[in-house]
Formats: sequence, C-alpha cells, structure tokens
Amino acid sequence: MSANTDRNAAQKRIDQLTEELKEHNYLYYVLAQPVIPDYEFDLLLRELQDLEEAFPDLRRADSPTLRVGGEITKEFPSFQHLRPMLSLQNTYSREEVDDFDKSIRKLLDGQPFSYIVQHKFDGVSLSLHYQNGLLQHGTTRGDGVQGDEITANVKTIRTIPIRVRGEAMAEFEVRGEVVMHKSDFEKLNEKRVANGEAPFMNPRNSTAGTLKMQDSAIVASRPLTFFAYQLEAEEGMPNTDWERQMALRDMGFQIDSNCQQCKDVDAVFEFINSWEQKRHELNFDIDGVVIKVNEVELREILGRTSKFPRWAIAYKYQSEQAETQLKFINYQVGRTGMVTPVANLVPVLLAGTTVKRASLYNADNLEKLDIREGDYVKVEKGGEIIPKVVEVVVSKRPAGLKPTEFLKNCPECNTPLIKNEGEVDFYCPNHATCPPQVRGRIEHFASRRAMDIDGLGEQIIAQLVECGLIKDFTDLYDLSYEQLINLERFADKSVRNLLEGIKKSAEVPFPRVLYAIGIRFIGETVAKKLAKRFKSMDALMEAELETISEIHEIGERIAHSVREFFDQEKNRERIARLKAAGLQMEVGEEDKAVSNALEGKSFVVTGTLENFTRDTIKAHIESHGGQVKGSVTAKVDFVLAGADPGGSKISKAEQLKVRVITEAEYQEMVS
Repeated sequence: MSANTDRNAAQKRIDQLTEELKEHNYLYYVLAQPVIPDYEFDLLLRELQDLEEAFPDLRRADSPTLRVGGEITKEFPSFQHLRPMLSLQNTYSREEVDDFDKSIRKLLDGQPFSYIVQHKFDGVSLSLHYQNGLLQHGTTRGDGVQGDEITANVKTIRTIPIRVRGEAMAEFEVRGEVVMHKSDFEKLNEKRVANGEAPFMNPRNSTAGTLKMQDSAIVASRPLTFFAYQLEAEEGMPNTDWERQMALRDMGFQIDSNCQQCKDVDAVFEFINSWEQKRHELNFDIDGVVIKVNEVELREILGRTSKFPRWAIAYKYQSEQAETQLKFINYQVGRTGMVTPVANLVPVLLAGTTVKRASLYNADNLEKLDIREGDYVKVEKGGEIIPKVVEVVVSKRPAGLKPTEFLKNCPECNTPLIKNEGEVDFYCPNHATCPPQVRGRIEHFASRRAMDIDGLGEQIIAQLVECGLIKDFTDLYDLSYEQLINLERFADKSVRNLLEGIKKSAEVPFPRVLYAIGIRFIGETVAKKLAKRFKSMDALMEAELETISEIHEIGERIAHSVREFFDQEKNRERIARLKAAGLQMEVGEEDKAVSNALEGKSFVVTGTLENFTRDTIKAHIESHGGQVKGSVTAKVDFVLAGADPGGSKISKAEQLKVRVITEAEYQEMVS
C-alpha cells in the first residue's frame, strides 16, 4: 500500500471518527441520552488521537481531541464584543415587575406582545463567536464592552459545539452561562480532599477560577457545562426569542429546558412562583428568573438606557438568610485609604458555605443598623456571593451592649480619619506610609490587568515592604539581584524571574500604565478614553479640568480626581521616575488616531464590505475618531452598507431618517 493510500485512508477514518465522536458528545452532554458506554467512547477518542499524531496536518479544526486541552495560555488578550453585554435591571417584588409590564405596554402603545421567561443561572457569562459554523472566539463578559479571550479553555467544555450541527449562518454570536452542576461540584471536592487539597468554596467561584486557568488540560478535567440563552446575527434570524432558543437547540447547544413563553404578566408570575421553592431541586444554582419581551423587532422600539435594556428585567428570589452572633467589629483599610467596617461572626452555614465575616460597608450603615458587638444578626449573601448583615435581631439583644462608634483614627497608622463632603466613606489621608495603602497600591500596579509583573504576588510585596526595599511602586525599578538573593523565599531562579518580569513591564502600553498608577475612579475603560484623547502622560498632566470633563462619559467627579492626582508634587515625582525607568508614556503608533474626520460621528455597519472585514472597519472608523454601534437608533449618524445588507437595519434607518452610505462614500469621508 502506498504512502498516499495510507494518507487517504487516514483522512477518511479521521473524518469518520470526528463526526461519530461529535454525535456521541451531543447525545451524552446535551441530550443526556448516551448510546455507548464510556469505555467505548474512550477507545474511539484514543484511535483519533493516534491518527492525528501520525498525520498532524489532517487534524480538523473541530476535532473532539480539542476537548482534552493541553494548550498553555500565558496571557488572555482583551476582546471587544460586537455588541455590549449589558446587565439586567434587578427587581425583587411583584409591584416592580408590574411596573415593568406597564412601561412596556405604554412604550408599545397597544402593539401585541408576549414574554419569554428563563432561569437566571448563577454562573459565569460567556460570549461565543462563530464563522461558518466553526467556533472562532470564546470570551468572558469583562466590563461589558470587552472581555478576556479564553478560547482554548472554552473548547474543552463539552456542551459548547466547536462546529455547530446543520447549516450555519456566515457569522453569529451565542451568549450563555457556564455553570458547574451541584453533584459534579461535590464529586470534585471529594476528590480534592482525598488528594489532600483544600475543597472549593462554591460552584460559581470554582467555575470562574477554572475558566481563567492557564493550562487548558486542567480546565478539561473540571466538570463545566454551558447553557446558551441568546443568539445574534446580522441575517437569517428568527423573529422571536423562543424561535431562537429552538434554533440554538437544533445547532447543538444546551438551553434552559424549563424556559417558557408567557402571554401576559400573570403567566410570568405563575412561572416565578412555581420555581421559588423548586429551584432547590435543580442540579445547578439559580438566583432568579429573566423576563424578556419575546418579539425581537419590538425590542428595537423599546431600546435601552445607558446600563440596561428596556425590554428585559431580572426578578431576584429572596436571598437565603441565616442567624448568628456578632463577636466583634474590626476595620480594613484599602489601597485608596477607604476604611471599611467588617463584622466578625460566630461561623454559620449559608447557601452552602461557612460564613465567618461580613461587610458592614460604612459608618452610615452602622448607624442605620444600630449594630452592637454581641448582637444577634441576620446575614445573607448579596447576589448569592458576598455576605452582608441585613438586620439586627433586637428582640435577642443581650443587656448592656454599648452602641458602636466609628473609628476616629486609622487602625493601621493612627492617622485621624477624614470624610469628604458628599461621600459616606471615611478615609485615611496618610497615603505615603499607611502600610495597607502602600501594599495595596503596589499590588494594583503589579496586577495582571495593569503592569502584569510575574512573580510579584501579595506575599512577596508584603515581604519587600516589610524589609524596607520598596516603599512605593516606583521603587520596583531600582531593585537589584544583590538586594533580593539573600531574602527568604528567594533563590537564583525566582530572583531572575522577578527582575525579568519588572523589566518586561516597560513594554506595557500607555493606557494600562495610566490605569496602573492608581488614580481614584480611573478603571481600565476610563484610562483608555483618557489615553485616546490626550495621547501622552505629559498632555494629560497639564490638561485643564474643563477639558477633561468634556470627554464623553468622563464627567466632573473623574475630572476632579485626575486633576487632584497630578496637582500633587509626589505624584509628579512618581511619573518622572517611571519615565526614567522606560515605561510607555504615550500611545503607540498602532493606537494613534489617523485623523479626526469622523469625530463625534457614529456608524452601524451591515453587509459585506469589499476592502474591510467586520473587525478592520471598526478599527478604521475608530482611528478616524468615529464610533461603531450595534443597532440602528435615532442617535446613529450613518449606516454603512456593503453587499447583501441586513434588511431590518436598512428599513430601520429609512424609518428613522438615518443616512445610508456606500463603502465608496465612507472612504471619501476619511480620504
């Protein structure tokens, strides 16, 4: 037999095994109807792996062996969502849901509509991007505008099709939630305890931590599952959410099998009430019900606020509560100097975890609760995650308990606390030497989303601060091998790795440097906006208050914070030291705007363009100062239409009198 015959036979068998294993995956993980035992499945998978090792170039992009993992990801790049992943407004009572229903009816002015209701999964949101049916990108929600790309890890989740079933649209997006079944979580913890490892706290935290692991083989070993709940594409989409759920199921996705269409708000409440107690019988955690207008075209009419869609809402079930006793209150100081009171409790089991501490937030909350050391209190988990004290059981209060008075001085450095006008929090103003503030600023500076310095974790930072080697994050760039080699926890390799990590941080782009220096209220998104507007640290340092506050979505509070930061001589000295260390102090060539030709203009792109892909046209518009939007509204300036444009977007543009332009007209605008 010739080598070519061997290759042809291998190709045929690889194709056969790939399709057969994909079908078994679907039957087992999505439909829960396996037709062969695990042993036979493993034999088929092993055969496919052997063939792919012998003929690596014949491995298909949708091979089931990708489920095994093994790819190491040192860093998760940012990925901008095609449309923002908006949060839902939460409601907690029938009255609020009735108000939501009334607002829908008023906005639709008599047009008939229905609802679709689904479980609100307590998991981790994912966005999946497909082209011609093949998975291209898997990303976390992030800040809603952009998330982390974790595609290698996503491919190990067996309820996520690498290639969807049946014919697929050219390009589409699927959103959903990754969860861990309660039974699988218990087995995972049993295995960890047997191996001498600490058990995980709860399914959601385990899921979130697993998805961001660098070794996809470990992710593959964890029992994660994915529930799809949203399908989006430019063309060929069903008109109702219910039909889209069925389309997701036909494509091979697992959906919420309990989702239901409801003709009115009374039917919605029948669903809510029926699951309030039954939710504990489910094999996964939910914390409420999502209520959405079923007709997709009507959602365009309803629109959205800056934070939430107007056509959907989340009804949250009452959080589980537990009663315990408050032993004492202590106070924590954050990196910004904010002082937070913390309740230390007699341990109590709550929603599957043991709670020993709970936040008391601020002085106003202490006064509102009238909480005293020794009180019996009710504790619940905010959003089913963060423990908080919600009520004092005054009827059980022991005699003689003294009212709680908020601290007057910092618990770490004894500096008198201050409270800014219009704010509820107390702050320690000793930013220079207050230990937790010093450590916190350095931890923030070195964190993955900021300077991403390998080998510089909390313990190492605490050690370096304690022995006096660093008092500020700028001191990191003066550290030497001789200073570190004799310290505890340090050996030759760890010292060299740390110094290399510090040196490499000089390559981090300017927007992340701006985020890393820790200006109050400046998160990643705001740092990018400021970097895009001012281009360099010098320009931002000298910018006037009014100029900063004029930037879209910045406002006076953030502008005051920026101006206050750079008006302090100590901070200017920090910037000078970082400049001397070689850090990036201006935007790179790839981030600089080409022109301001489209300044203040917004575009919706539809159809296939001749000279641009969907990603490159977005970058091109932004490089000329414009913005790209996901849907046509009255605030959009232009609809850029290529070949085979979306009919609904064109008709919506005509209805709203938004100008539709060709690719040639667009290029003339920026020429």
